[in-house]
Amino acid sequence: MAEIRIITEVAGRVCELLQDIGAQIADGDDIALIEAMKMEIPVASSAAGTITQIVVKVDDVVAEGQTIAIIET
Repeated sequence: MAEIRIITEVAGRVCELLQDIGAQIADGDDIALIEAMKMEIPVASSAAGTITQIVVKVDDVVAEGQTIAIIET
């Protein structure tokens, strides 16, 4: 099994977490919404697996390329 870091491609504010730790997700499932420039931009999983960590919370400000969650495949 491998750990995959899910990163955001935009800087902004975490406005919603769509998954919980332990959730089984498919490749492409949305994990969070980031608010940037008055738009909500989804952050999707790049692989199928189980969410083992969520390293941000709602209202956190994130930078482009920051890890928001870790999944185990």
